[in-house]
Amino acid sequence: MSCTTTFNVGFSKPLGFRNNFTFHKSSTHLLKTFNLSFTDHSFSLCNSHSSSFRSVLNCVAKSSGQSASVGVVTKNNSKEKVVVLVIGGGGREHALCYALQRSPSCESVLCAPGNAGIASSGNASCISELDVYDGAAVESFCRERGVGLVVVGPEAPLVAGLSNYLGKAGIPTFGPSAEAAALEGSKNFMKHLCDKYNIPTAKYKTFTDPSAAKQYIQEEGAPIVVKADGLAAGKGVTVAMTLEEAYEAVDSMLVKGDFGSAGCRVIVEEFLEGEEVSFFALVDGENAIPLESAQDHKRVGDGDTGPNTGGMGAYSPAPILTKELQSIVMDSIIMPTVKGMSAEGCKFVGVLYAGLMIEKKSGMPKLIEYNVRFGDPECQVLMVRLESDLVQVLLAACRGELSGVSLDWSPGSAMVVVMASKGYPGSYEKGTIIENLEEAELVAPGIKIFHAGTAFDSEGRFIATGGRVLGVTAKGNDLEEARDRAYQAVENVKWPGGFYRRDIGWRALPQKHATKV
Repeated sequence: MSCTTTFNVGFSKPLGFRNNFTFHKSSTHLLKTFNLSFTDHSFSLCNSHSSSFRSVLNCVAKSSGQSASVGVVTKNNSKEKVVVLVIGGGGREHALCYALQRSPSCESVLCAPGNAGIASSGNASCISELDVYDGAAVESFCRERGVGLVVVGPEAPLVAGLSNYLGKAGIPTFGPSAEAAALEGSKNFMKHLCDKYNIPTAKYKTFTDPSAAKQYIQEEGAPIVVKADGLAAGKGVTVAMTLEEAYEAVDSMLVKGDFGSAGCRVIVEEFLEGEEVSFFALVDGENAIPLESAQDHKRVGDGDTGPNTGGMGAYSPAPILTKELQSIVMDSIIMPTVKGMSAEGCKFVGVLYAGLMIEKKSGMPKLIEYNVRFGDPECQVLMVRLESDLVQVLLAACRGELSGVSLDWSPGSAMVVVMASKGYPGSYEKGTIIENLEEAELVAPGIKIFHAGTAFDSEGRFIATGGRVLGVTAKGNDLEEARDRAYQAVENVKWPGGFYRRDIGWRALPQKHATKV
C-alpha cells in the first residue's frame, strides 16, 4: 500500500513554487535526497522522510528571507488525509468536530479550547491552553501540529481578525476576514449593504441619540424591533410589543450601557410578521452553494414566549422553505450579498447564515440579519444530516473552488432540543451536576448529545458551566420520529438544574408535550 505525505506550504511572501521560487543548492539537494515531487502549492514525499523534511524546509525558507507554514495532508490509497483545527468550545464546535471526524479525508481533529464533552466523546483532542485570539500562537501551533485546515466556529475570533492572520501565513482557514465579518459584527454595515445592493430587508433607521431613537419609535408605533449594532451573544435584540418596551430597550443600550460598546449604536426597524427561518450557504468569495434549511426557536418559553435567547432548539429541513423559496433566497439575498461584498473589496469566504422572515402578507423572504458562522443550534441538525466529505468541501471554499460542488444529505429529518441552566437567559447557577448522558444517547437510534457548556468536577462528573449546556440531537425518518427520539433522550438526562422547551418543532408538527426536567 503506497502512502505519501503532501506538505501544503504557505510562505510569508506570495511566491509560487513552479515559476518564482529559486531553489538554493541546499534546496536542490533536498529534492534529490527526499525524492520530492511538487506542484504550485505542495510537496509530496514518502512518509518515511516526512519528519526530517519539515525541518529542512524551514531552513530553506529562512535562507530565502521567508517563513513557511506547513500543513500536512497524508495520502493513503489516493485519499487525502488532513489534520483539522476547530476554533471554539461550544455546541456548534462539537457538531463541527463530529462531522469533520467522519470525513474520509480527515486525519484527526483538534479543538481549541473545546470542552469536557468534546474531549470525552472522542470527536476531537481538545487544546484548552491555546489562546485563539493570539494569531501568532495559533499559527505556531498549526505549524507544530501539521494542521492543513482551520475552521473558525465563533464570531468573536473572526471579528478580531484570526482568519486574516492565518491567511497571510498561508494556512487554509474557513471563516471570513475581519472586514467581511462586519456583516455580523455591525448590523448597521449589513443594512447599508442591503440598501446599496437592493437586498430585501426590514425598513430601519440607525441612532446614537436615545431621544431621537424614541421619537422615531413614537412615530412608527409598536410592535417594533430594537437591536444593538454590535455583537451581543445573541441577546441584543428586543422585539417590543409596546412603546414602553421599546423605550426601555433604547435606554438599556444607549443610556445604561448594558451591552457595552456593542450597544453604543442601535438599529430600530419595522416589525415583520411571519415565520422565521435560517438559511445557510457556503461561500468561496465569488460562488455560493446552499446548505439544507433549518428552523431555530429563539424565545426561551413554549409557544415562542419570553425573552430571546441564542436558540432553544432547531430542526432540519424546514418545510416552510420550499425549493422555490430557496431559489429566491439565493438569487435575491445570498448572491447579491456575495457579489456586493466582493465589489466592496472584502470578499467573503466562509458560511453565510441568513436569518430570514417569510412575510405573512407577501409570502416572500426578507433578510433579518446575517451571521458569519454556522448557527447554534442549527449547526447540530445540519452536521448530523451531512453525508459529504466536509473537509474537502471546506478546503474547496478556501481555494475559491466551490463552483460545481454539490452536497449530499441523509434523507429524513433531524431535531435538536437545547437543555439550559435554570434562569437562562438571565442569571443562572453554574456547577450543577449532569448525569446519565451515555445512557440517554442509547435510548433510541440516531441520537447524539452535543456539549455546549460543560466541564468535569473533581470527581469526574459533568457539570454545567454555561447558559445553554447540551444539544440533544436525533435523526428520524421524518420530523415526528426525530422529535420523539430527541425528547426520549432529554427525559433520560438527569439534571435537576436544567430546563428545556417542550414544543420544538411546533410550527411543523402536532404537539406532544414532554415532561419538564
